[in-house]
Amino acid sequence: MTSTLPRSDADRIARMDATDQAALVRAGEVTATELVTAAIERIERLNPTLNAVVTTTYDRALRQAAADEPAGPFGGVPFLLKDLAVEDAGVRFTEGSRFLAGNVSTQDQTLTVRLRSAGLVILGKTNTCEFGMTPTVEPLLFGATHNPWNLDRTPGGSSGGSAAAVAAGFVPFAHGNDLGGSIRYPASCCGLFGFKPSRGRNPLGPEYGDVVSGGAVEHALTRTVRDSATLLDATSGPALGDPYPSWPAPSSGFALAAAQDPRPLTIAYSLRTAQGQPVDPECAAALWHTVALCERLGHRVVEVDLPGLDESVGQAIGRMYAAAVTWIVDYWIRRIGREPGPDELEPYTRALWERGRTVTGGEYLMAVMDLQAFTRRVAEFFTHHDLLINPTLAQPPPPLGQLVSTSEDPWRVARAGHDFVAFAGVVANVTGAPAMSLPMHWTADGLPIGVHALGRQGDDALLLQFAGQIERAQPWADRRPPFGFDGVPSG
Repeated sequence: MTSTLPRSDADRIARMDATDQAALVRAGEVTATELVTAAIERIERLNPTLNAVVTTTYDRALRQAAADEPAGPFGGVPFLLKDLAVEDAGVRFTEGSRFLAGNVSTQDQTLTVRLRSAGLVILGKTNTCEFGMTPTVEPLLFGATHNPWNLDRTPGGSSGGSAAAVAAGFVPFAHGNDLGGSIRYPASCCGLFGFKPSRGRNPLGPEYGDVVSGGAVEHALTRTVRDSATLLDATSGPALGDPYPSWPAPSSGFALAAAQDPRPLTIAYSLRTAQGQPVDPECAAALWHTVALCERLGHRVVEVDLPGLDESVGQAIGRMYAAAVTWIVDYWIRRIGREPGPDELEPYTRALWERGRTVTGGEYLMAVMDLQAFTRRVAEFFTHHDLLINPTLAQPPPPLGQLVSTSEDPWRVARAGHDFVAFAGVVANVTGAPAMSLPMHWTADGLPIGVHALGRQGDDALLLQFAGQIERAQPWADRRPPFGFDGVPSG
C-alpha cells in the first residue's frame, strides 16, 4: 500500500513524538491508516541498511488501523515490540536465538494487550541479542543492528533494535525491556530517553511472574519524556497473581508529574565505576555538564559514591545471571520439547548455560540474600539523597564486532563489555529501583552520550519530574542522526 500522505507531510509527522501524532489522529488531520502506511514505507526504505526490524505484521496492522476507531492516549500510532519476553499471538517469537528460529507465539502477554488498549498499532518485532544477554545487538540469527548515528557502531543492547528504530524515525517510540541496563544502554547509544520503571510497575504475565528475583522490567524507548510517562500511565498497574505488589502511582498520573518541575533536590553524583575501570573523557564531560545544569536549576549537588557495591555484590550478581541463562534455556527446552542442537546456541549463551548448571539452589538463594542486604544499604542511601547520577556508560558506542564472542573465545563479550558497562546499571534491577538514561551530550564526532539517574524504590514520579525539567532546560528531541527519517543525511 502506498501512503496517501505527501512525502513532505509524512516526514514532518515522523519527527513528532507519539503524543503529537495521536493528537493529529484525534483532530482528524491524519488517519491511523496514513500514519501506519507512512511508517511501513519508512521501515521498508531504511531497514535494509539498519536491520532494526526482524519480523513484520503489516497486514494485521493495516486492518487494525482501518477498522478501529482510534481510542486511548495513542490511538492510531505505530509501534514496534522487541523480540524478547513479550509475546504477540500468531507472530514469530525468537528471542534472537537460532534455537527458536521457527517459534510462533500462541498467546499475548498482558503488556501486549495493554499496549493495544492504549491505541497502539503494532507493526512487528525488533532485533535483539540472543536472550538479551549482551550490551549489543549482533545475533547470529538475524545479524547486527546498526546505530543510526554511525552505522559502524553498536546501538547498544539488548533493546538496540528498538532504540535504532526510534532514533531513525521508523516509529516515535518502541517497546524495550531491562534486566541489567537493556533499556538504558541503548538509549544512551542512540540519543533517546530510556526509563526503567520500578519493580512491579508493569506486568510480566501471564507467562512470567518473577524473572530473576524481580530483576526484569518492561517499558519503552522514547524520544520525549512525556511519551514515556503517558505510556506508563496506560500500561502500569498490577495484574492478577503478580508476585510483587505494584507501587502506588501518583493520583494525577505520571504524565502530569513529568510536566511539573520537582522541588529542589539533593542529587549525588559519582564517576566511580564498579571496579575502578577508566571513564572516557566524553562520558565524564556529559556528567560534568549535567551537574552544572542541575546546579543552575536550583538543586543541591554533592559528590558521593553509592555504598556497598563491593566484590561480594558482584559475585552474587554473577551467580544469579548465570543461573538465569540456565533457566531461560531450560524453560525453552521444556516449552518446545527438545534440547538445542550444537549450532543453535551462540558461544556465550552456551558458556553461561553450562556455568549456570553449577550454581546450586542454595548458592542462588544466598546470592538473593546478599543482594537484598545490598538493597537495604541502597535504600538507606536514598533517605539522604533523592537521585544518584553518573554516566550511563563508561565509553561511547564501540564499533560493531567488538562485543561479540566466538567459539574459540566464548567469554570475549564479557571481557570486552567490562569497561563499556562499567557503571553497573544492574543496580537498579537488583534493588527494584527506577532509573533512566537522559541524552545529555554528543561527542565531537557526533555520537550520543547518556547520563544515568537512579532513584528510590517506587518513586518513579520524581525521576520523571526531574527528566521533564532537564528536557525543558536542554531539549533533545529535535536532534536527528545522519541516517533515518527521510533516508538521507540530516545534517
